[in-house]
Amino acid sequence: MLYPEFVVVGCGNPLFADDGFGPAVVEELLRCILPENVKVVDAGLGGPHFVFTLLDPDSTKKLVIIDIADFGAEPGTIRTFGPEDLPAGSYRDAHSWDLTEPLQRLKDTIEITIVGCQPKRVTSPEMEIGLTDEVINAIPKTVQLVLDLIGVDYGTAIKHLQEEERQRGDATES
Repeated sequence: MLYPEFVVVGCGNPLFADDGFGPAVVEELLRCILPENVKVVDAGLGGPHFVFTLLDPDSTKKLVIIDIADFGAEPGTIRTFGPEDLPAGSYRDAHSWDLTEPLQRLKDTIEITIVGCQPKRVTSPEMEIGLTDEVINAIPKTVQLVLDLIGVDYGTAIKHLQEEERQRGDATES
């Protein structure tokens, strides 16, 4: 499918502690059983610009962006935003490109939800691999939220994950 109906994009850089949240959620989503009309992408740092090549207003109905967002809450808190919730210049990628304007232009033709996680620590430009415990604990809730946003049953989607974990458990007991 060239232009999927639902596009889910994880943005961020795992080299800068909690900035790796978006890619970590995408990793979990890719382990789920998802319908063919859903495209899940780890877009890394250039994600917001890259994602625009995956969208076609005639066939894409929903875009979900997963990223960290500093909204003054406790670390690991999840919140959803719409493009209208983002003041001009408030959402930038690593190259300081303002992403609010392209999202504002798309919002009339594609439903856009930004799923933000309050980070505890972002170390850029110093490298630190690994998420904080608070942000790690937010991943399962975020996976469930994203599945709800795209209309996928959580129980069906994670069935594959449960089977995988059971097989791992059987292998370690042998």
